[in-house]
Amino acid sequence: MRVECKCHGVSGSCEVKTCWKAMPPFRKVGNVIKEKFDGATEVEQRKVGSTKVLVPRNSQFKPHTDEDLVYLQPSPDFCDFDPRTPGMLGTVGRQCNRTSKAIDGCELMCCGRGFQTQEVEVVDRCSCKFHWCCYVKCKQCRKMVEIHTCR
Repeated sequence: MRVECKCHGVSGSCEVKTCWKAMPPFRKVGNVIKEKFDGATEVEQRKVGSTKVLVPRNSQFKPHTDEDLVYLQPSPDFCDFDPRTPGMLGTVGRQCNRTSKAIDGCELMCCGRGFQTQEVEVVDRCSCKFHWCCYVKCKQCRKMVEIHTCR
């Protein structure tokens, strides 16, 4: 949070000043969280005397501070089917976008396993016309499209 202020008064004078706490822009908050996520440390609980403390699982990592992001269990691998985890279906057979570099792109979604391309016929409604009153009449158009699915 940061303090923002606004002056009130005649011709911009600052006779009365109103201040409040405000969130930084959403993009800045997201960047800070992403940076913390990328540098997060896996920890485990250890008993030291009568208290439990979190220590890095790998002794080569520096001890974390109150500002660091830590985790007890690593994230699951979303690429592969895991019968032990409900909903963890993997990405095999998922449709992807061959030209996208984003999360829907074949390169990222298929986890480096590649993808297969097939040409399929799609039937869509087309040349639709509104008729008074009150219905829409369309033709059926067939076209061939490429579908890409993860291996």
